[in-house]
Amino acid sequence: MTDHVPLPATSAVRVPRPVYADLFGPTTGDRVRLADTDLLVEIEEDRCGGPGRSGDEAVFGGGKVIRESMGQARTTRAEGAPDTVITGAVVVDHWGIVKADIGIRDGRITAVGKAGNPDTMDGVHPDLVIGPETEIIAGNGKIVTAGAIDTHIHFISPTVVEQALTSGITTLVGGGTGPAEGTKATTVTPGPWHLARMFAALESHPVNIGLLGKGNTVSADAMHSQLRGGALGFKIHEDWGATPAVIDACLRVCEETGAQLAIHTDTLNEAGFVGDTLAAIAGRTIHAYHTEGAGGDGGEGVADEPGLV
Repeated sequence: MTDHVPLPATSAVRVPRPVYADLFGPTTGDRVRLADTDLLVEIEEDRCGGPGRSGDEAVFGGGKVIRESMGQARTTRAEGAPDTVITGAVVVDHWGIVKADIGIRDGRITAVGKAGNPDTMDGVHPDLVIGPETEIIAGNGKIVTAGAIDTHIHFISPTVVEQALTSGITTLVGGGTGPAEGTKATTVTPGPWHLARMFAALESHPVNIGLLGKGNTVSADAMHSQLRGGALGFKIHEDWGATPAVIDACLRVCEETGAQLAIHTDTLNEAGFVGDTLAAIAGRTIHAYHTEGAGGDGGEGVADEPGLV
């Protein structure tokens, strides 16, 4: 028998950045344009691989890595394997911008780091061990970030949910009952019956919902009834009458219960001017969508307030 002759050593293969980005997504030092804006983000760290660590990226598909005894370990869910792993996504969050694999269990993010099989790959996060019960979502070339919150939704049609999701909005706060006149003008879901119907209609939509009851009343009983029906807070709108008495009465209920109040004030100045509204608010917390200035005072009342343009 002849002696075994080892194969000659080969030099490492260098992959050009554009090719690497096509295969695995951008990496450390790459800049990514945000949609059709002129805003750029730079990836600060690649936890999946990247310069000096390439070759162990966890990717799924024909001829790729996440397979039994390769990128997939034997770890069961009971032993800590995630339900789902999002591979190679660019994570944009307040603490930084990194490329990483994301682990999910019970519908919640459990880890952001390097996923794979620690028996065959280096640097695998202990909470990102891919097992036979793990599903894979390819995040390569995509951005993962916190969902936005829209606090002024007219629930006129179910299509508002689809439109919100396509814009990255995952929490919708507002009101309405469908294509009704009150809904088209104001973000209000009045009364427990309408609240119950709206919650039932929105149950199947994959977004967080907060509905505002009608705050245009001096009846504390009516407001408490809406809170018991599930209202997140209240909306006062001038089309229902945004008088100083209404503002004060609603804020009193909000102070008692911890509910929130949004307001579209009396822009026609039928019941007063900016000073009258501020006197009714009396330093209490409120969110103002629209404020006086379109009516009788010509805008001077708003312009006189410090910090407002």
